[in-house]
Amino acid sequence: MQGVVFSGTWDDRQTEIRCDDSALHAELEKGAKVLPLWRGRVLLAGDTLGWLDAGHPVLDHAHDERLFLGRHQDHPRLAADISSWEPPGLDRAAMAMFFDSKEYRHPELPADHRFVDLRGAMTRLDPAEGALAATGRALVNWHRTHGFCSACGAPSELHQGGWQRKCPACGAHHFPRTDPVAIMLVRHGNRVLLGRSPGWPEGMYSTLAGFIEPGETPETAVRREVLEETGIHVANVRYIAAQPWPFPNSLMLGFVAEAKSDKITLDHELEDARWLTREDMVTVNAGLHPEVKAPRRGAIAHHLIRAWLSGSLD
Repeated sequence: MQGVVFSGTWDDRQTEIRCDDSALHAELEKGAKVLPLWRGRVLLAGDTLGWLDAGHPVLDHAHDERLFLGRHQDHPRLAADISSWEPPGLDRAAMAMFFDSKEYRHPELPADHRFVDLRGAMTRLDPAEGALAATGRALVNWHRTHGFCSACGAPSELHQGGWQRKCPACGAHHFPRTDPVAIMLVRHGNRVLLGRSPGWPEGMYSTLAGFIEPGETPETAVRREVLEETGIHVANVRYIAAQPWPFPNSLMLGFVAEAKSDKITLDHELEDARWLTREDMVTVNAGLHPEVKAPRRGAIAHHLIRAWLSGSLD
């Protein structure tokens, strides 16, 4: 599906040099640019990513841990987590919200440089920068939560430019994880099924979604999740498109499915679910519906709904 945010590519991931320390070091000497991330937020400079020179003092907060993303526009690209920096008067309650719209500025950066929630900026980035930001955020998330060996419990070390962690105690190797999620537009005649999870912003609804379990195909996950959450059986499950979603480390696999009935029986996971007609969804997408707000622009749920409205899923 054209235009899905985070699904772009950049010039070269350079996977062939990750295992070669000397080659990787030599590459990083060629004017490396670093994207700082702070507590899950990316640095923007205006409406583009805020790349810093490798020796910038703000990066001292990263304690020399740099994650290699590859090469783009004649520069090696890295990501670095500077979450050890804490500004005065930090509002922790705001940061814990589903979406934090506040912008955070570091005193050693220009006034147009600020750390923002990537979900609020994703539609402003070009495809390559969106993909770089999503990859950097996903890698930072993984390293932040996998500092200890799952085999023996000893502290692990960053290897292969950030694409592996190795345990010096038992020798185990650990690799970044991606959690597959099935997300599905369920339709019934002229209507689609949207649901709302507890804790979401007021009025926000989206297509149904759920993690794919071990030993399960994505199509089976679609049928199971819809049945569990709404009591509705579906058929004709068809794959549409995918989206990397680094909140924190998911891969969204988008599907369309046909409902066999329209009676909704909610379980404990959803606060509400409802059927909406094409006419309803036009109003929702225009921001004029009195009760329902559309999924965030850039999210694959938004793309699925727009594709359905345009008739391209038929």
